[in-house]
Amino acid sequence: MKKLILFAFSLLFYMGTSAQTLDVVAPEAVGLSGTRLANADRIIEQAIKDQTIPGAVLCVERHGKIGYLKAYGNKRVYPNTEKMTTNTVFDMASCSKAMSTATCAMILIDRGQLRLLDRVDQYVPGFENWKDTITGETEAIRIINLMTHTSGLPPYAPVQDLKKKYGSPNPKAVVDWISHCQRLYAPEKGWTYSCCNYIMLQQVIEKITGQSIQQFAHDNIFAPLGMRYTDYRPTKELAALCAPTEKQADGKCLLGVVHDPLACTMMAGLSGNAGLFSSAEDVATYCAAILNGGELNGKRILSPLAVKCMTTVPRSLEQFGHTPGWGNSTPYSSNLGDLLSSQAFGHTGYTGTSIVMDPANDVAIILLTNCVHPVDKGNVVRLRSLVANAVAGSILK
Repeated sequence: MKKLILFAFSLLFYMGTSAQTLDVVAPEAVGLSGTRLANADRIIEQAIKDQTIPGAVLCVERHGKIGYLKAYGNKRVYPNTEKMTTNTVFDMASCSKAMSTATCAMILIDRGQLRLLDRVDQYVPGFENWKDTITGETEAIRIINLMTHTSGLPPYAPVQDLKKKYGSPNPKAVVDWISHCQRLYAPEKGWTYSCCNYIMLQQVIEKITGQSIQQFAHDNIFAPLGMRYTDYRPTKELAALCAPTEKQADGKCLLGVVHDPLACTMMAGLSGNAGLFSSAEDVATYCAAILNGGELNGKRILSPLAVKCMTTVPRSLEQFGHTPGWGNSTPYSSNLGDLLSSQAFGHTGYTGTSIVMDPANDVAIILLTNCVHPVDKGNVVRLRSLVANAVAGSILK
């Protein structure tokens, strides 16, 4: 009974309070047109009507304030229906790579504990570099290659094969497989979006800090910024606010458990490629700090130069269009839309999440959906781009 009362109290605390890190103001107070933002409403509502998504939360951050925050549709449609709310917590999927893993790495670079040019094998014993099978020539895979997806590592690891052979969860088996798997090409000779890159980056971060990525990210990003709804492996209280994702073989939908098979099955929910959960307001808080040069409300997580490094495509890798953490002009960057500046960058997540930031216009567009609920059939590529265009079209000054 005591546990039940404590849980109910904790849930009421989460639901009844807000971090209030960012002020919520009228669109016009930050140079947005409320009338033109109705175009975004129409687009999202049509996607719900078409059953592309069950629901969504749209948040627009500008000049350090939230100029638009709205929930649409339902967060659950199976086995019962629950309305979407603005404080719904989402499985951020691959947005975890940028919000957490890349940011953690940049914090270490900022502190002089890591270099972009450091070799991965300095931190992960047994990690194999690229080797030409004909000439025997080798070339080191470096941190910058992991962060920009130019390492030559494959996109993913064979989850079911690893589970069958080594059991699950088994993070060591994943790291060992990535360390020895066939490289697709020499570093910087191609671009392949890869979850393996960010799992290896996680290993580097944890080796340097002596902490799990969950603890290091909490202590150095989320807690300083007041992001109370953001974490890996949500507590029971936080999971109660989560949007469910895909229905499983037992008929139940995943709730507060990461959807990504590699992160869920083999990495026990703590993975560099996926696993973070967050709310729209928390993501907006993170974006406000990044767009403000790494600082918000007197709390600094990164230096201005570290932010610039993390959000700028390296000159030597311009043809690939990926910064050390974010997409700028990659095949996956359509969520940026057509109207924002060439400085815009962003990331997406398989579950239906999208983060877009444009320093030139000092705006962040956060669109969170759970398009894989109750079944994995929704395609939100076009939706993201249309919403980004509608929001960009609302910027009048």
